[in-house]
Amino acid sequence: MDNPKLSVYIISDSIGETAERVVRAAASQFNNVDIEIKRVPYVNKKQEIIDVVKEISEISGKNCIIVYTLVVPELSSALVSQAKRCEIQAIDIMGEVLSTISAMTNKSPKQEPGLLRQLDEEYFRRVEAIEFAVKYDDGKDPRGILQADLVILGVSRTSKTPLSMYLAHKQIKAANVPLVPEVSPPKEIFEVPSNKVIGLTIKPEQLYVIRKERLASLGLSAKANYADMDRILKELEYAEKIMKKIGCTIIDVTNKAVEETANKVLEFYYRTQRKKILN
Repeated sequence: MDNPKLSVYIISDSIGETAERVVRAAASQFNNVDIEIKRVPYVNKKQEIIDVVKEISEISGKNCIIVYTLVVPELSSALVSQAKRCEIQAIDIMGEVLSTISAMTNKSPKQEPGLLRQLDEEYFRRVEAIEFAVKYDDGKDPRGILQADLVILGVSRTSKTPLSMYLAHKQIKAANVPLVPEVSPPKEIFEVPSNKVIGLTIKPEQLYVIRKERLASLGLSAKANYADMDRILKELEYAEKIMKKIGCTIIDVTNKAVEETANKVLEFYYRTQRKKILN
């Protein structure tokens, strides 16, 4: 008789490492069961919860279990409701412990994800990502492209460096590469998967203003080729050609703060990571 197979999906609003340890400890008690464990971390929006459970249902049907650590009640309720609709068993690792401690102490939990490892693990990941962003800034070393979580492309003054640093504070290793018509782009950007590359573009009129201000701050003439409109159009056309060749996502940063652009990038990044985990 074939060994039964079971898929266990761990959904967490943080890393999900604690729940994975519990599941692996439980799985080790079964010798003749093929248990596949998949972790789905950083799911922290209600619609994301619903979408993830639907995807799990489509992939595994009813032959799976969802184990979750969601400290925000709204997210936990959304998961339980969606799991019931999809007829999937869902187990709350932390809920009963939290409610029992709360009842015994007459205190409410903080409802903040990932507090257990926040000070140590996240700190060192952040430092590592910042060091990476500095080392591989502005195309200094193309070898970083193959090691990066994300590669940022764009012409000069499209906020590639600030964006890379912002992502680093989210523990994402980002390398950024300037695109200049006279310089062939590093071959490495065509070797990484297109879903790891983000292209930045901008309206030429705004780039013209930004570059003029940059020249002024350096005490240089505003008539320099760097701020010439024909030059700007040429650069943007060249950059778009490269981005389309790669097939990467392109984000227009016109009138956008770095935080706004970063949120779009993070949404894209975690959606891509989730698909990778669930497939």
